[in-house]
Amino acid sequence: MTVVGGHNRRVGDFGIPGYRARWLTGRTAVATAHGSRLAGLTGRTLTRAWLAWDLAGDSWWADCPVLLDFAGEQVEVNHWKFDEIAISWNTVDPARDVRWLGMEDAPIAWRPEPLPGLAGLVGRPLVDVELLEWHGAPADLANGTVALGFDFDDTVLVVFNALDENGLSVGPLPPDYRRHRLTGR
Repeated sequence: MTVVGGHNRRVGDFGIPGYRARWLTGRTAVATAHGSRLAGLTGRTLTRAWLAWDLAGDSWWADCPVLLDFAGEQVEVNHWKFDEIAISWNTVDPARDVRWLGMEDAPIAWRPEPLPGLAGLVGRPLVDVELLEWHGAPADLANGTVALGFDFDDTVLVVFNALDENGLSVGPLPPDYRRHRLTGR
């Protein structure tokens, strides 16, 4: 399963109370800022995977961060522009709605596991966390972009840059990624 979506975003807090994105570019910057904490998720159980949901359109609002709760430690992953990623920790309360600038009448709420594949990961322990770098065809503009891979042994949840928004894949790791483990098996 691979899913992408698109909308314009509000820079800064994205209409999410308490959220402030800190944008990073490149594997080294992400590893330096968050590598140890991401590695510390290994062995924890995924208890929830929250996505912002456009209630009127009944679709994923892919501009907001993906919230992954590992037994009380919530990592919030967001992609923006062509190559930027923001990772934050325990700042978003999924009980509070999103108020998107310019769309105040469009209700956006957090939903647990609304897409196929996510519900099957809940209750499973995380085996490994990886920083993934895309390396497709030589002229692929996405080369070098960073995604996060959450390995649940027989399947990988990838939160990737889908050209100025988040994308998700659940299943085997696509072959065009170079893996950089933050933990070891």
